[in-house]
Amino acid sequence: MHGDQDRQSVSDSHLDIDVDLPRDVADTTFPDLYVGLDIDLLAPGDGIVTDRHHASADRYEADDPQNQIAGQISPFTLSGWLRHGCERVVQAAGATVCHPGEANADYMLKDVYERDLEAGYHEKGSCVDKSETDSDAGCVIHGLFGGFGDRAGRVIRRPISFSPIRKQVDVTQGEAEAHYRQLNTQVRSRNDDDEGQPLRQATRDVVGNLEGTWRLTLRELKPEYVGLLVEAIDFLDAHSDAYELQLGGARNFGGGMADATIVNPLYSEAEIRRVYNRAHDATGAMGTKDAIWRDQCREEFVRALQARTAQRDGDLPMPTRSDDEEEDGA
Repeated sequence: MHGDQDRQSVSDSHLDIDVDLPRDVADTTFPDLYVGLDIDLLAPGDGIVTDRHHASADRYEADDPQNQIAGQISPFTLSGWLRHGCERVVQAAGATVCHPGEANADYMLKDVYERDLEAGYHEKGSCVDKSETDSDAGCVIHGLFGGFGDRAGRVIRRPISFSPIRKQVDVTQGEAEAHYRQLNTQVRSRNDDDEGQPLRQATRDVVGNLEGTWRLTLRELKPEYVGLLVEAIDFLDAHSDAYELQLGGARNFGGGMADATIVNPLYSEAEIRRVYNRAHDATGAMGTKDAIWRDQCREEFVRALQARTAQRDGDLPMPTRSDDEEEDGA
């Protein structure tokens, strides 16, 4: 589906289990994985770059509904949100994950690093020996997100390009329909004597009614990485109203509550576009692929994640297939 990228195959030789997929990798979107996003309001702070400079200063009005402003949403905010979900999944399994910060960093809160180490983290990079070159030696967060020395993470996180014009959006390239606005609000005095006089003006860049995809690409197609990303997105979607798991800023105002899902990797590019075409429903073939992904593929990727986690933590059980358990019971 993606040219030369089709030549990648699922690598499971480093795991203590065999991963059995019912479909060939060439018939999937891999190594690309699409995160479907539906967000009413996103306020990522400095994470928006727009093309509004094309409008002359005397004609641009930030709140004019006729402004057709497109742009990009930075992957930095998105990456932190995704990593938080991945960390929660691994921690829920009973394992620890690499801390995202250095032990000697200048943290704003006293003893925060030490408290984190008691709450599901280990020191950044301590899960591998500095002389080791094996990327599978560390925790799965270490492998997937990287950032240690000169080692890049195994997942490429692209920015999301957005446009208010639906026909200009290509969801197979990780783009979304969204509407940019620059909000100007006045912070007013609560003192009765001031009679509500403004104290200062706050400006915030936001996008509203975002609907589209975020495109992730795996440098190495390891099944535990797919399993972790799938589980993390499900976790983030289920906890989208939790303050610490919302995407971007303005959390007290409902900003960043994202409906997130993994777009079925078995879909063709035409079927991915069909998902976001309001004029068409899903086809019967798409329904069949949904059942195969849900009942067969997804389970295998999650088993791989469980196996990778268990290999590093002897207290965790090695996963088995449900079919194997039924045979043992018989």
